[in-house]
Amino acid sequence: MSILSVEDLGIEFGGLKAVDNVSFAVEAGEVFSIIGPNGAGKTTLFNLISGVYTPKHGKVLLEGRDVTGVGPHLLARKGLSRTFQNLQIFFRMTALENVMVGCHRHERMNVFAHLLALPSVARQNEATRAAALTLLSRVGLAAYADTVAGSMPYGALKRLEIARALAADPKVLLLDEPAAGCNPVETEEIDALIHQIAADGVTVVLVEHDMKLVMRISDRLHVLDYGRTLAEGTAETVRRNPDVIAAYLGSHGSKEAARAFG
Repeated sequence: MSILSVEDLGIEFGGLKAVDNVSFAVEAGEVFSIIGPNGAGKTTLFNLISGVYTPKHGKVLLEGRDVTGVGPHLLARKGLSRTFQNLQIFFRMTALENVMVGCHRHERMNVFAHLLALPSVARQNEATRAAALTLLSRVGLAAYADTVAGSMPYGALKRLEIARALAADPKVLLLDEPAAGCNPVETEEIDALIHQIAADGVTVVLVEHDMKLVMRISDRLHVLDYGRTLAEGTAETVRRNPDVIAAYLGSHGSKEAARAFG
């Protein structure tokens, strides 16, 4: 059974079919990338999967259970977490505090326990802090633990957002353009981190425009164009698909495609 699948998923905005009858299945432990030209519907598809939008038709299944339209906070409890194309960081909080926010779903103390300052609250806070520190180390940001996020380098903020998503302890992690805006060194760090996350047993579903990164790390790719499925397969299969080359670079773009998809 696939860990994540979508069946005939679709949504319209003002009559425009942003996602049109898209279906695919992701196996546990895969790095599965969704690619396509600008405006192809990739982020909209992520928003449907993660409960930000409710589809007009179709289904989203997580471990075989129908989670169509389930809110993001409930999906986090069911094992699905995500990052966003534009950074969603608390810039006035430290890196450690940002990740601690992501650990919230694991906490069990209610508001009355906090108001009474019970010893159990202090123990819980220490456990949350320790878990957040471990996650910062996991993404290579231990040295930034007490640094205010607003003063951190851009590439480090990208990894910080991934650490906060991992704090929910997901089975499936959706990464929306994790390398967007990163320089080559930062992109290599993201590459290594995604490999490590997958090696740790988390299924990764990725939207990314850096084709060299995508081709290196993906087990399979799903290509969208104008909201519809254009192709699906391994990196080698997709990079040779003439429809994919035409969608990205025009019908005479073979040499350019070889460089972009190399």
